[in-house]
Amino acid sequence: MNDQIQRFLFERTNVRGEIVTLERSYAEVLERHDYPAAVNHLLGELLCAVALLTDTVKLDGTLSIEVRGQGALSLLMAESNPGGELRAIARLAEDAAIPGDDAGFRELVGEGQIVITLDPTGGHRYQGIVALEHDSLAGCLAAYFAQSEQLPTRLWLRADGRRAGGLLLQRLPDESINQDDDAWERTVQLAETLKDEELLGLEQLEVLRRLYHEEEVRVFDPKSLRFGCTCSRERIANGLMTLGGQELREVLAEQGGIETQCHFCHTRYEFSAVEIEAMLEAPQGPPPIVH
Repeated sequence: MNDQIQRFLFERTNVRGEIVTLERSYAEVLERHDYPAAVNHLLGELLCAVALLTDTVKLDGTLSIEVRGQGALSLLMAESNPGGELRAIARLAEDAAIPGDDAGFRELVGEGQIVITLDPTGGHRYQGIVALEHDSLAGCLAAYFAQSEQLPTRLWLRADGRRAGGLLLQRLPDESINQDDDAWERTVQLAETLKDEELLGLEQLEVLRRLYHEEEVRVFDPKSLRFGCTCSRERIANGLMTLGGQELREVLAEQGGIETQCHFCHTRYEFSAVEIEAMLEAPQGPPPIVH
């Protein structure tokens, strides 16, 4: 039941869906950081959203969602890949007041935008941007699909600091397979009756049975999800190189070496002066390992 995503569709209609539940992977994200409760809840929603979108677009690569706000939260980011690995991070604005436990989406992020990045293993990177014009993360993501994909899409996202869950419905453009003109409106209306305790506390098949016991639903095999960080010594080194030689040498002169860590998983990476100089001389090569 825990940490999995399940696809389903309604027979003889052009309506499909996904349902996701997270517990262990959600806990592993929160264990690595000390965020206010309201931020933890929003992170859980974002983790569910990135899992749902990755499975929806069937991307062979990495998909990330960034919420860039001007409120107490300046950044909220989650990333997923086809292997079912998830990671997420939040960043509070400098000098921001600690949000209350019941702070909502708009109070946390204020004005801003959502940036969705699709980075395929082979092919060109794509970014879609949508303004934060709705009062929930789910509403903003539905607006993204309407604007960028032109596909009617609805999401329901919930998290309580211990478990997170999400439901997505989407109407596909192929009307030739649809034999039920009311299917989209009906399935959305039924999803609107979904209670938080059902999405977070029941098995996925039971959620679907309660919502759609009068519909003919085809369910596919679930896919497991887990926490996983894609950081590596090479990726961290590439990030350091973007600082430029002058800044890196100034740090070396002051500290004798460079020590940094991944913001997602807190793995620490150390680079000696010799390693940094070697990378500056051959920026296209992999970071050397000097003993």
